[in-house]
Amino acid sequence: MKLSDFDFDLPEGLIATRPANPRSSARLLVAEGARITDAVVRELPDWLRPGDRLVLNDTRVIPARLSGQRVRPGPDGESRAGMEVTLLEPRPEGRWAALIKPLRKLGVGERIEFAPGFDATCTAKAEGQAVLEFNLAGGDFDAALERAGAMPLPPYIEARRKADARDRHDYQTVWARRRGAVAAPTASLHFDEELLDRIAAKGVQFTHVTLHVGAGTFLPVKVDDVRQHRMHAEWGEVSAQAASEIAATRASGGRIIPVGTTALRLIETAARDSGAIAPWQGETDIFIYPGFTFRVCDALMTNFHLPRSTLMMLVSALMGRERIMRIYAHAVEERYRFFSYGDASLLIPGE
Repeated sequence: MKLSDFDFDLPEGLIATRPANPRSSARLLVAEGARITDAVVRELPDWLRPGDRLVLNDTRVIPARLSGQRVRPGPDGESRAGMEVTLLEPRPEGRWAALIKPLRKLGVGERIEFAPGFDATCTAKAEGQAVLEFNLAGGDFDAALERAGAMPLPPYIEARRKADARDRHDYQTVWARRRGAVAAPTASLHFDEELLDRIAAKGVQFTHVTLHVGAGTFLPVKVDDVRQHRMHAEWGEVSAQAASEIAATRASGGRIIPVGTTALRLIETAARDSGAIAPWQGETDIFIYPGFTFRVCDALMTNFHLPRSTLMMLVSALMGRERIMRIYAHAVEERYRFFSYGDASLLIPGE
């Protein structure tokens, strides 16, 4: 199974840098078996059945992108250098792993000042990352980060424009609750309260799980044999209530439809040991590619993904590689918008 098996030509003009407004006005490609239908996200209830259950990731994106000044004492006074910091994941004792540009200009023990009263000290450097210890903790840290930070847009958007005030709203789901992600579960960005109400009125139920999406979601696959790739780990939780709700829906014949690959990876992780959904908490590095046996997921709502990415492998596992390549060829031909702020697909496997 080669990396080139998951490649396709994507015109640069199809990469979305802003989301549709309103959210539910984004386009929706529905692939049910071999049939493809062009629709709009607000029409999603037409494709759902009473008794289905949508699984939603309730992680909340933190404003993890910080700009600051490295402060270095010297015999002639302080010297300063600009630093761009992206928080990656929390570490024990209130520290954070972070990407820093330029890392070579920051020494262990040196301090970065982000705002008056808000700074961090570099405690370690390894493998292109640093560990930062902030001068604030708990609610004080959260409040300072909200004031000083920017939303960590994906690299393919950041290369085209900087994050701004609109992204504080656009890059957050309407049900975001548990802080910790540095990337959004982007399929969920298409939902607004009106759409949720219409879905509920259809007799469809909702279950919330948590997977804190990490920056590793954007890492490229660097091996030619994809089976040799090792996924990054992300923290998640399926509560006892969530597992019970999902199990009850499956027992009654309803479909389990995760909204986004993060929710899918989490519930499949929670079913790996026993083959049935169970409460689970921890770090998952599950890698889903063709040949994977799905234990919980019956369909998937997701955005359109990067060529040669692990997410292309995941949707290929669900729908079959040849079928997903036809779906993506249709999406390109019909000029669907791709990636985090792009349009959506509803993938329903079938014969």
